[in-house]
Amino acid sequence: MQDFEKLGSFYLGKRVDGSDGSLSDELVLYDSKDLTTHAVIVGMTGSGKTGLGIALIEEAAIDHVPVIAIDPKGDVGDLLLTFPELRAEDFAPWIDPRAALEAGVTVEAYAARTAAQWQKGLADWGQMPERIAKLRAAATASLYTPGSTAGEPLSVLARLDPPGDEASSDEELFRELVDGTVDSLLSLLGIESDQWTGREHILLARILDEAWRAGRGLDFPGLIAAIQNPGFARVGVMDLDTFFPPQERFALAMRCNALFAAPQFKAWSEGMPLDVDRLLYTPTGQSCISVLSIAHLDDAERMFFVAMLLNRLIAWMRRQPGSASLRAILYMDEVFGFMPPVANPPSKRLLLTLLKQARAYGLGVVLATQNPVDLDYKGLSNAGTWLIGRLQTERDKTRLIEGLKSAAGGEQLAATDIDTMLANLGKRRFLLHNVHEAEPIVFETRWVMSYLAGPLTRDQIRSLGVGGPTAPEHVASTRPLLPPAVKERFLPPDPATAAGPWAYRPRLLATGVLAYANARPKLDVSQPFRLLADLAEGDGVDWSSAALGDGGDPSLDSEPAPNAAFENLPAQAATVENLRGVEAAVKRWLRDNAPLVVLRSPSLDAVSEPGESERNFRIRLQVLGNARRDQEAAALKQRYAVQLERLQDQLRRSEQTLAREKEQVTERRLDTVVSVGAALIGSLLGRRRVSLSSASRIGTAVRKAGRMSKESGDVARAEENLAVRKERLEELEAKLNEELAAMSSAYDAQNEKLERVVIRPKSSGLQVDFVGIGWVPSRLA
Repeated sequence: MQDFEKLGSFYLGKRVDGSDGSLSDELVLYDSKDLTTHAVIVGMTGSGKTGLGIALIEEAAIDHVPVIAIDPKGDVGDLLLTFPELRAEDFAPWIDPRAALEAGVTVEAYAARTAAQWQKGLADWGQMPERIAKLRAAATASLYTPGSTAGEPLSVLARLDPPGDEASSDEELFRELVDGTVDSLLSLLGIESDQWTGREHILLARILDEAWRAGRGLDFPGLIAAIQNPGFARVGVMDLDTFFPPQERFALAMRCNALFAAPQFKAWSEGMPLDVDRLLYTPTGQSCISVLSIAHLDDAERMFFVAMLLNRLIAWMRRQPGSASLRAILYMDEVFGFMPPVANPPSKRLLLTLLKQARAYGLGVVLATQNPVDLDYKGLSNAGTWLIGRLQTERDKTRLIEGLKSAAGGEQLAATDIDTMLANLGKRRFLLHNVHEAEPIVFETRWVMSYLAGPLTRDQIRSLGVGGPTAPEHVASTRPLLPPAVKERFLPPDPATAAGPWAYRPRLLATGVLAYANARPKLDVSQPFRLLADLAEGDGVDWSSAALGDGGDPSLDSEPAPNAAFENLPAQAATVENLRGVEAAVKRWLRDNAPLVVLRSPSLDAVSEPGESERNFRIRLQVLGNARRDQEAAALKQRYAVQLERLQDQLRRSEQTLAREKEQVTERRLDTVVSVGAALIGSLLGRRRVSLSSASRIGTAVRKAGRMSKESGDVARAEENLAVRKERLEELEAKLNEELAAMSSAYDAQNEKLERVVIRPKSSGLQVDFVGIGWVPSRLA
């Protein structure tokens, strides 16, 4: 079988012969770069659409490309069911007992049958168990259940935090994020309010706009309070109370409060914050396959969550540098209702933004649906790849063909017999139209490595070993009083801390600027610092606990959060005497303990940015490595192209020569037989002796036979020449594939050994701006 572990290629299946519909041996390898122009998968129930999507995600994982998969039906969670040993006992917990009962066997027997089926299916498609192990090692798969603690919960409503600096500096993006967040909230509240004329939307957007521009996040109680007293007196040219009377604002606040008081609200505010970066990469920088299951939510909740996620994804995307290679994938298993052709739900505008802009950042969008009539084909005009499976009705097929003509590359399809190709599609067979390829093809999808158990139940999701957090004990105290000479600052709680009981913990806080200079690698930077150390009785500071952080994140407040609790402050640490001289001690500690450590990649000769974690550096290296790999692979193929073309041309000429020599031998053989036969017949008919002319004809025939022997030798030499050239071509192709394979391993950022470069701070550039008490929010155990 042809090798399918190619650089930047996704193994999707095998090509179907267009003449008789038989499955050929030609593999369908999809170039991952083509996915930056996005893809659409269409097929009725039972067409194999979800299996194709899962196969695509598996290929992305093997290629270290992270994926966020929105799962409205509950099928994509099967990505977590990968069993490298393919044992019956691995499958048994996921077997549907009804299926075993219908088959007339026990669950154990049905599991053994399923394991054997998967072993054979994978082997038939050239996939060994080692490939499943490779898939599991390449990426971490997680199943999240927003609004539920059945799987890993996501904190969506704990706080509405402002976007990063990049988004705040881009006015258009900032407005999109504000409007998108408000649209999401209103959809959850069941309120329809236009962005231009709706009072609810305008009020909430103004509240969020002012808070975010000031660098403040809003929790739900804060939002409810701001609705009643927003802190501004006018909206446009009208005073606030005329535009939105207090009694009606109170009704909106009550509606928000009812949501906040509902038991279900807790599930929306627990768990990991809805952070796209954490959904795409682990703390060590490994790629993630994050399945976001929303099958358990109602329509309003689904729209709220999807819109919130897309908002965060767009903000994350805009923070990334441009990339021609595939950086990440957003996959949505069923787009029904989220991008309709006529209506404009909050998700539609955000999806259109991604389809138009994500290509520049290397983010691929894959949308799947079984309802062609629900697609906004005008909006999907940016999709460069269409994967079309079996359709339910002629109306679906007609609508799809009409839509394709307006989509990217549609004019190319108009010239083909597309109607016939769609009419003959069977299960797991798809029409692949890729604007980057010469023509559409039909192929059959490969066997997936994940066990397709169907939608997972809540109990099955729980059995995966995930669940919500446990509630810590509640502790409360009053704010200690400090002498006027002792400065204090407050660090704001992050969403993860604020989601549960917490209190301010007192620590020594020092802030300022550190300067570093180095010749190789060349470096001359200044960066803010934040030093935190535990306070102790006696000398006042436990320097062994001191930890250095980036002074730019998070911000410092002069006042605590409302209704906050405080841990006790060591008595002696609150005195002026114990804080005198601390600035000198801080400088000594920094000179000895605050080196700038940067990481260097030998393979790419790239150096991490100051403050960039190894995780983020490896993520950046993977993107750089993929881009350089693609460039070098293209250059390598170009270098080989001349030799390959020459050998292929020689091979064609050799084949033509062999055919010509064989034709001449055949003609010579026939001519010789005819000549000899004619000569003999002429000499024998009515004559006893061979005449002189007959003898001459016989001699000529014999000489022709001799020349035929020589030409047979020419055929043998032509065959030998053809075999030699075939061998040379195969050797050259094997050498090219060997160099491409070596190139792939050369740019594996996850496994590369990075060099550490240590740079000490300059004494002359060490500046301390603040020394005092820092109140740090901490979760209570």
